[in-house]
Amino acid sequence: MNTTDARSHPGLSGAPPRWYGHGLNRGASYRAAAIVAAALPRPARLRLAGGVARLLRWAFAGERAVVGANVGRILPHATPPARAALVDDVFRHFAMCFSDLITANRDGRPERLLADVEGEHHLAAIARDGRGAIVLTAHLGNWELAGRLMALRMGRPTHVVVAPEADPRVERFLRGGPAPVRFVPRDEPRAALPLVAALRRGEIVAMQGDRALGTRGDVGVRFFDAEAAFPLGPFFLARASGVPVVPAFCVLGRDRRYTVRVGEPLRIEADGEQAALERWVGTLERTVRAHPEQWFNFYDVWSPVAAR
Repeated sequence: MNTTDARSHPGLSGAPPRWYGHGLNRGASYRAAAIVAAALPRPARLRLAGGVARLLRWAFAGERAVVGANVGRILPHATPPARAALVDDVFRHFAMCFSDLITANRDGRPERLLADVEGEHHLAAIARDGRGAIVLTAHLGNWELAGRLMALRMGRPTHVVVAPEADPRVERFLRGGPAPVRFVPRDEPRAALPLVAALRRGEIVAMQGDRALGTRGDVGVRFFDAEAAFPLGPFFLARASGVPVVPAFCVLGRDRRYTVRVGEPLRIEADGEQAALERWVGTLERTVRAHPEQWFNFYDVWSPVAAR
């Protein structure tokens, strides 16, 4: 894949991207949803979540248009009715994953939702080496739940790097309760230094790898036959710490349980960060193609500024 450094690519540098926000992303909305969800058994709760997604779909016409355009890049030969059905599936799966997150986040038992871990031998090999690892995921499936599941599975201190929420009440709701992980705000000053130390102690750092940060560390990579910006930072962190990058995704199955899919670890050679990024983007592309209904990006990923 061809890449372009942000410093020489118009539009990849400049103001940090805003990605996406909406009026329901408020603490009161999360609390209300959690109260309703906690009162229902899970099958009924998931049905309700899907029904709410169908009910609200026309209130998010702009988001539906963007998701439809994304779907068109992923499946360019799909018929218009098939694309429209897939857009509905994206919103339905997002609602179900959100429902599971807000309930599992409060009861502290996310492992009961786990069906399987594919590629667990990769985790076992890292455990035998006694080395740390960067677990790299994306906004696909239940990524917030994935960090908790991986921490429980690997049995090591786990640090999850997160973007701060616009509403502090949402931050407290999602990350203020008991959890088997330590949340690290991405804009925390000098956050990379303790992460390097943690990785060298054999601990785990979980990060997102599918959204550009609007910094000089963004790189343009071919993604579904068009250039999109991706962050290079996780790979610099891995090389500085001497640890591998492990792709992992938490996908909702037809049985309504989650499977964590762990890919082959990426070893970062000297000056090999960009090559490793390209391999990661290839893995992400294959996973999105396999599960387009669970890729939750409600903005134009291929926009030059990756957000507007």
